[in-house]
Amino acid sequence: MASHDYDDARAVTSGPGYDEQLGYDPNFVPDSVKSFVVHLYRHIREKNVYEIHQMYETSFHTLSDRLFKDTPWPSVDAVAHYVDNDHVFCLLYKEMWFRHLYAGLTPTLRQRIDSWDNYCSLFQVVLHGVVNMQLPNQWLWDMVDEFVYQFQSFCQYRAKMKNKTEQEIALLRQFDQAWSVYGVLNFLQALVEKSNIIQILENEKEGLEQFTSTDGYDYNGGSNVLKVLGYFGMVGLLRVHCLLGDYHTGLKCLQPIDISQQGVYTLVIGSHITTIYHYGFANLMLRRYVEAIREFNKILLYIYKTKQYHQKSPQYEQILKKNEQMYALLAICLSLCPQSRLVDETVNSQLREKYGEKMIRMQRYDDEAFAIYDELFSYACPKFITPSAPSFEEPLVNYNQDAYRLQLKLFLYEAKQQQLLLGVRTYLKVYSTISLAKLASYMEVDEPTLRTILITYKHKTHAVDSDGKVISNADVDFFIDDDIVHVVESKHAKRYGDYFLRQVVKLEGVINELDAIKLD
Repeated sequence: MASHDYDDARAVTSGPGYDEQLGYDPNFVPDSVKSFVVHLYRHIREKNVYEIHQMYETSFHTLSDRLFKDTPWPSVDAVAHYVDNDHVFCLLYKEMWFRHLYAGLTPTLRQRIDSWDNYCSLFQVVLHGVVNMQLPNQWLWDMVDEFVYQFQSFCQYRAKMKNKTEQEIALLRQFDQAWSVYGVLNFLQALVEKSNIIQILENEKEGLEQFTSTDGYDYNGGSNVLKVLGYFGMVGLLRVHCLLGDYHTGLKCLQPIDISQQGVYTLVIGSHITTIYHYGFANLMLRRYVEAIREFNKILLYIYKTKQYHQKSPQYEQILKKNEQMYALLAICLSLCPQSRLVDETVNSQLREKYGEKMIRMQRYDDEAFAIYDELFSYACPKFITPSAPSFEEPLVNYNQDAYRLQLKLFLYEAKQQQLLLGVRTYLKVYSTISLAKLASYMEVDEPTLRTILITYKHKTHAVDSDGKVISNADVDFFIDDDIVHVVESKHAKRYGDYFLRQVVKLEGVINELDAIKLD
């Protein structure tokens, strides 16, 4: 997963001084790197996906940690002659080169622009050339993930205009198309369309084609690169639209992937988490709380059960961070829409541990409650971006927080409206029928105001799903007949299975401990 959270320091200018400063010679290639590129090149030519995956996931990170902790890898020109100057391999090498640079160092503006050019060349080859390769899903996911991450990083960097040098401003003016929002969206959309992935997924439902069943790989001598990039491109589009605050469009882009099922997106942990995090967040912002709760619950339970297997993964820290953010989002959803029956007991106990106290305070309608909503939203939301180019007129200002402040304002406005309805919900939970006059007197309002409040409750507890159907988020609903409010509370069968399973596991643990005790 590529979302490295470093703060974009003001980029230093590139040039020989920069390299000398780091004691870095871009043309020096250690023997271990020669061996790495030669073997990786050979495995790519032979379509040996298993070996490519091992080298990409393990060797690349091992060499990076050992030799290139504080410096970039050798330049592409220095390694090109070891791989027959192969154009496509050199583009792939540069993609990894820039990713390593972004992860551990601060890229200069020139390097940001060069990385954009490299992605343009790489995607052009995939879209319009003949690519006869099979690459691991992990690498193809990382390409899309890093592409969107670098776009987000560039927008944040460009929005901090205050301390830019004249040289940086001149470069920004000159390369105004680099990382433009249209360019990014066009590439992702082109990958989706050219790969024909939407049709492939449709055909697979009817048994006419295989994609998910082969994990996206092509076992008939073809290439998986365009198809899988197109597939992950849909997740990339969801993420970009969420960063822009366009949640409807984002969810529409993801629609061809059935997230109620396992799929290629669940094979790579980074892709699985990114998909559900953005899907859940978009549903939260569209007031589809029940859908958000369901999906957050599923992924948090999955991470809880499997995180120990990812401890050695380069993505482990990012998995833990997203896990914490999704607990915060789940706390928000359950405070606005108290449907804890949708949450598994394991997730619920973790949630109570992390946010139990805060969730109680969030039920109140006061400044402290809204301060907690603000805190959790700010911690867990995506890093929103303003995609438009800056004004180069003096005085230069920073506008990198503008998009975030707007989304926070919209969210808090909605949270305040939802909190106003908590009083109604409290009374509806207590009664099965109650007259309008009596309810109005309890709530200390007149009847016309009460009718307005009840209509608002109906409106705010319903949302429109992606198929255009009206769906309910309410655990307590009602109808009015002859000035009497009739309450309809949904009854749900209790699930005892989970409880017994947990007790069995506890008992087995106790038995094992007792067995281990040696009596004299």
